[in-house]
Amino acid sequence: MIRLITCLLLICFAAGSDAQNTEKEKVVKAYYSGFEKHDWNTVAAQFADGFTFTSPNNDDHISVEKFKAKCWGTNKFFKKVNYIKMSESGTDLFLLVEIITTENKIARNVDVFSFSNTEKIKSIETFFGAGSKYPGNTE
Repeated sequence: MIRLITCLLLICFAAGSDAQNTEKEKVVKAYYSGFEKHDWNTVAAQFADGFTFTSPNNDDHISVEKFKAKCWGTNKFFKKVNYIKMSESGTDLFLLVEIITTENKIARNVDVFSFSNTEKIKSIETFFGAGSKYPGNTE
């Protein structure tokens, strides 16, 4: 009986700790909530000094200014963001994300978020997956 109670307590403790977001997860979710709410200030508040963005769309470590000019406009196509899988390793957080567009299309990407020692996003590398590649893509 004591073994059963101990096992149940361990399971409850493990389940409860999984439900808590880490600081990196909170920052990434705040970043994407800015896209959902169409709020640039929420997005920009997650970036560390010297932030860069990289993607297969001719974006090679572009600055926050270029990111805003080139990529921010896609937020108008964001309806909902679903976090499929998240995994942390050192200063990185890997995310398989599903973006539901305003046209109810689905885009799935993998993002690698690298963090500074201040728990701000230092860089994002995005890899386009199945779907419309990125919201607003007409190809």
